[in-house]
Amino acid sequence: MKAGALMELQENLKTLNLSAMARNMEGFVRQARETGIGYDEFIFNLTVSELQARSESRLNRRIREAKFPLIKPLETFDLAAVPELDLRLFRELTGESYIKEHRNVIFLGKSGAGKTHMATALGLEACKNNFRTRFVTCYGLVNELIEARQERTLQRLIQRYVRYDLLILDELGYVPFSREGSELLFQVLAERHEKGSVMITTNLGFADWTQIFGDQVMTGALLDRLTHRAHIINCPWDSYRLKQSLKEKRKHAGKEK
Repeated sequence: MKAGALMELQENLKTLNLSAMARNMEGFVRQARETGIGYDEFIFNLTVSELQARSESRLNRRIREAKFPLIKPLETFDLAAVPELDLRLFRELTGESYIKEHRNVIFLGKSGAGKTHMATALGLEACKNNFRTRFVTCYGLVNELIEARQERTLQRLIQRYVRYDLLILDELGYVPFSREGSELLFQVLAERHEKGSVMITTNLGFADWTQIFGDQVMTGALLDRLTHRAHIINCPWDSYRLKQSLKEKRKHAGKEK
């Protein structure tokens, strides 16, 4: 192919929004000349490069939208450190079924048990499966909702949170809410009921949720919605964070000897 025609083809690919194909074309043309591959394989390789680029771009967009405080993928969580974890269920949650079925996931356990780490890892897996995901602390969401009410944009914000395929609410129970905050959080969760999945990390047993939401009737109604067909993961082990810190110290001490 002549240089002029090659440049025109690249422009055509860009116009068709096939930017990865346009970007990689010269390299593939050079490879085709050197190896003598046929037109069919040449086109196949080009299209694969376009699909891979789009997949990576989509994943990066999903992760940015999720607003994870830290990127902690599945492989960074030491499953051997938590032998009491239901591995079959945890591995099942790396797939798509619970989100497609609009089922919730609730992690119950003491501070430091690794609940946020596991929720983040599963959130990243949801992003890889192309689900719209949002990570937010319960206190952060409540503050957003109160500010939105004051600015008269509450319904718009609630609908934004309803549209996520997976909403991860971290640290329920660490900070008590005002009655207004409790009612607004209830409204978001009620709107999402059977429309999208909610994943919650909490240091409180269900019997203690009234401490956070104040009203016993509202707490009962909320638990009824959240626990309906939910996956409940108990994390009774000692601090995962402490175990990991001690492991790192031992590793560091071993290197210094």
